[in-house]
Amino acid sequence: MENIHEKTLTHEKTRNRTRINTKILCSLVFFFALFSVQPVRAQTATLYLSPSTGNYTVGTTFSVVVKVSSGGILINAAEGSLIFNTEELNVVSLSKSGSIFTLWTTEPTFSNSAGTIEFEGGTPTSFSGAAGTIVTITFKVKKSATANLNFISGAVLAADGKGTNVLANMSGGTYTLKPGIITPPAEEVPPEEYVAPPTVGAPAAPVIFSLTHSDENKWYSNNDPEFTWHLPQDVTKVSYAIDQNPTTNPKFIAETLIDKVSFTDLEDGIWYFHINFKNQYGWGKLTHRKVLIDTQPPQPFQVIVDNENDSTNPTPIFLFETTDSLSGIEYYEVILNNQVLETLTRSSIKDNPYKPLPLAPSKYSLEIKAFDKAGNYTSAFSEIEVLPIETSIITKHPKRLNVGEKLTLEGKSLPEVTILVFIQEKGKKPTTEETNSNEEGNWAFTSKPLEKGEYEAWVQAKDKRGALSLPSEKVSFEIGLPPFLKFGKIAIDYASIMTTLIVLIVGAVVVIFYTWYRISLWRKRMKAETKEVAQAVLAAFKALREEVEEQIEYLDGKPGLTKSEREVRNKLKETLDVSEQFIGKELKDVEKELE
Repeated sequence: MENIHEKTLTHEKTRNRTRINTKILCSLVFFFALFSVQPVRAQTATLYLSPSTGNYTVGTTFSVVVKVSSGGILINAAEGSLIFNTEELNVVSLSKSGSIFTLWTTEPTFSNSAGTIEFEGGTPTSFSGAAGTIVTITFKVKKSATANLNFISGAVLAADGKGTNVLANMSGGTYTLKPGIITPPAEEVPPEEYVAPPTVGAPAAPVIFSLTHSDENKWYSNNDPEFTWHLPQDVTKVSYAIDQNPTTNPKFIAETLIDKVSFTDLEDGIWYFHINFKNQYGWGKLTHRKVLIDTQPPQPFQVIVDNENDSTNPTPIFLFETTDSLSGIEYYEVILNNQVLETLTRSSIKDNPYKPLPLAPSKYSLEIKAFDKAGNYTSAFSEIEVLPIETSIITKHPKRLNVGEKLTLEGKSLPEVTILVFIQEKGKKPTTEETNSNEEGNWAFTSKPLEKGEYEAWVQAKDKRGALSLPSEKVSFEIGLPPFLKFGKIAIDYASIMTTLIVLIVGAVVVIFYTWYRISLWRKRMKAETKEVAQAVLAAFKALREEVEEQIEYLDGKPGLTKSEREVRNKLKETLDVSEQFIGKELKDVEKELE
C-alpha cells in the first residue's frame, strides 16, 4: 500500500516539474524572439531643387541645383531620377562641381529625347546638413510655358553600415518660361494694345519690335527676320528698307499702310532695317534697327588627347581650338560617351588647356562641340582609353563573423595608394570606406560592427592622381549570432538552439501525453485487479470466518470448557473482528488511491 501511494505522489511531482520546465522553455523562446527584433530607423532626409521656382526667357539658360537635406543624421549616398518636358526645356549640361559626392556608381546623365535626368553617387566618408549639393543642371528655355521638373524616384542612404534608406520627401520645381521679346520702354505697350495718338508736326521715329530677332545686339542663325511697329492715327505713308548700310534713308514706299514686314534668305552679316512715317506735315525721323545673322558653323577643327605618355593617366589633356569668322566662338561642350561633361568658355580653353575630372578605366568616345554666338556648332571627335593601375587583392578575410564583430581585411596593392573598400549586404547598396597601403604595398582594414546578414566585399585602388584599378575579386562572408554551445569543433548557433528547443518541447509534450496515457491504462488495470483481489480476500475471509465461527460454536457447545479453552475461544472472536476491520479499511484506502 505504501509503495502504491509513494508512486502516485512521485508521478504528481514529476508532472508539476514538467509544467514548470515547459513554462521556462516557452519564456526562453519568447525572449530570443523578442531579442532578435531590430529597431527601424526613422526616415528624415529630403531631396529638393534650388531654386524651386523662377521666371526665365525663351532662348536663355538657367541652372537648378539638386540638393539633399540629411535630416540630422549621417548619410553617404543618394540617387534620383527626374523628368521634364522636352518641348519646353533642354538640358545643356550637368556639373558635379561643389558636389558632396566624389564616388559615382552611375555618372549624372540626361536624355533630351526622353526628358530624363539620373544620378547615383556617394562619399567614402559621410555628410550631415540641410543643403548638400549633389549635381547642378543647366537648362535652355525652348518655349513659353509653365515647366515642371519632378522627381520620379530617389533614395538617400544612411551611413549606418547597412545602407538604410532614410528618404522621407522629394520636392520638385515649377518654372515660368516667358517669350523672348524686348521689353518696350515704360511709356509703351505691346502693339496689339497700343493706339498711337496724333502728333503735331512730322511723325516721331517708329518703335520697332521683332519676335524673330528681339535683341539687335545678339546674333541669330535665323535669316528670315520679321518686324512690327505702331501706326499713329495721322500716318499716311510708310517707307522702309533693309540693307547693310547703317544710315540708309529708304526710298521704297509701301502701297498701303502696313504695320509689319518680313524678309527671307538674307545673307550672313550685319543688316539694318530702316523705316520712317509720313503725315500731313511730311516725313518723320528715321529708325535704324540692326539685325545680326550668322547661319554658318565655326571652322572645322581637331581635338588632340595628350595622356603625357602614361596610359593610366586619368586626366589627359584635351587640346582644341577653332574660330568663327562672323559671330565668333561663344562656348565649347565636352561630351564623353554622348553625355555632356562640361561647358567651357573660349577664354578658359585658350588660357588653360582642358583637363577633365579623373576618369575611371575604360574606353571613351570624345566629342567637342564648338558653338558660335548664333548657336551654330561644329564637332570634332576622338577616342580615349584610360588603362587601370595594378589591381589590389584581398589576401585575408573571414568567412563568418558574429553579430557586433568588426570585419577585418588584409591585402596587397601598389605602395602608398588609397584603398577603396566596398561592403555590400545582400539586396542593398554597397557602402564605401577607405584605408591606405604602406611603402611595401600592404594594407589592412577594420570596419564598424556589422549587422546580421550575408555580405560581399571588394576593393579598388586609387593613386594620388585619381587613377583607379579594376575592382578586386569579391569575397563573401556571413554575419550571424555567436555560437552558444560547442561540442568539439561543432558549434550550435542560436538558430540551431531555437530549433532544438522547439524539438525538445514537442518531444516533452509527446512523452508527457504517452506517460499519462500509460498511467491511465495502468490505473484502470490496477483498479480492476484491486477489485478482484478485494473480492477474493473478502471471500476467503468469509470462509475463514465461517470456519472460525463453527469452531467457536463447537467450543461453546462443549461442556466443561477449561479456562485455557475459553481463552482460545475469546481470542478467536477478538482476532476475527480486528481482522475484518483491518482488511475492510485497507481495501477502501486502495480503492481511494486508484480513483
